[in-house]
Amino acid sequence: MTVKQIEKEVQRQATLFEERCLKGQVLDENIRFAEFAEIWMKDRKNDLRPRTYARYESLLPRINAAIGHIKLCKIQPPHLRAFYANLAESGVRLDTKYTCNISIDDYLHENELTTAELCRRSGLSNTTMISIRKGNNVNQQNAEKLAAALEMPLSELFTPVGEGHKTLSGKTIQHYHRLISVILNTAVEWGILFSNPCDRTKTPKAEEKEAKYIDEVQADALIDAINTADELHRTIVRLLLFTGMRRGEALGLKWSDIDFKKGTLKICRTIQFLPKRGIFEDKPKNKSSERVIRLPQTTLDDLRAHQVAQTEQRLSLGSYWKGTEDYVFTNPEGKPLKPDSVSSWFSKFMKQHPEIPFITLHSLRHTNATLQLAAGVPITTVSKRLGHSNTATTGRVYAHAIQSADDTAAEKIEGIFSKKKAKAAV
Repeated sequence: MTVKQIEKEVQRQATLFEERCLKGQVLDENIRFAEFAEIWMKDRKNDLRPRTYARYESLLPRINAAIGHIKLCKIQPPHLRAFYANLAESGVRLDTKYTCNISIDDYLHENELTTAELCRRSGLSNTTMISIRKGNNVNQQNAEKLAAALEMPLSELFTPVGEGHKTLSGKTIQHYHRLISVILNTAVEWGILFSNPCDRTKTPKAEEKEAKYIDEVQADALIDAINTADELHRTIVRLLLFTGMRRGEALGLKWSDIDFKKGTLKICRTIQFLPKRGIFEDKPKNKSSERVIRLPQTTLDDLRAHQVAQTEQRLSLGSYWKGTEDYVFTNPEGKPLKPDSVSSWFSKFMKQHPEIPFITLHSLRHTNATLQLAAGVPITTVSKRLGHSNTATTGRVYAHAIQSADDTAAEKIEGIFSKKKAKAAV
């Protein structure tokens, strides 16, 4: 065979082998991790929630770069420990920013190059190149492009800086471990592997971070401040603060979910966003997240006022109104809101009010739960209203509030017995 015929036959055999792998005809312990992971992802695509599947897609490139070339039967705990150790190193975060160590202007002058020529060689836009020349930070992808164009090592040309220079958290590394583990568990279930090496591998402990929240006085200040905001965002923020709902749950509400007579609200869907899919409707986080909660009168009044405002907006737009799903919260055209747009708005709002401790939109949920527990609401009730799968989750996340309530209870008990003791002495 000629060289060209050999190349063509190799390509044909590779295609046939890939097809047999995807059909499950070649599944044994000698299959490499990356190949099996691809089969696993296609097998589980319809079973996984869209955001979960997207997260797995984002984790796999790093995993495959580390162990994708290794046969399943050859993967051992040392391979995994080395991978986790690498993830824990400084500068590994994808949001790492880099600052250039040399003067690009001097480099262009010394090598008699123009900016346009360097842009062509590196594939960077003129805007990005000007930013680098000014000494601004750049992301890893653009830093690697410039390093390749100048034929210099990335570590020599750039220095990682900023928050991105921090290491990945133990919780993030555990996400990688769990994905590898669930893939290899499937290999065990399918009879390809005898045991899962992840079962014999320790991962870094996840840091227990206390939920960020504001106290009652600060919450009152937030309510006063939010009253100056536009009607849409004011209603959303007050709803999240007074109910403890998740952001996606609130944006997924439809008017049919609200019973104004009974004063209740039904949570049965969420609004999510993925770059490849856009805004879409999804099921709540878990079965217990599908719930009916009673609303305070203030929230009912807010929602009634918002319904009137939305109706006026819809009538004023006429045929230009694009809403077809009867969502409670929409953009000016009637379409669902992008979740991150609400979070971004709230962050900007908080920065405009430095008298209130800075919190994120999700912190409103933590604030609601903390204030409930501090007020003596039973943990079972709080857990049910939040949509937690069990009270253990509530107890773990809000241990600070439970301890505070316990201290208050102890003081009250002591006060009761002190009064009795004083009466007996009289």
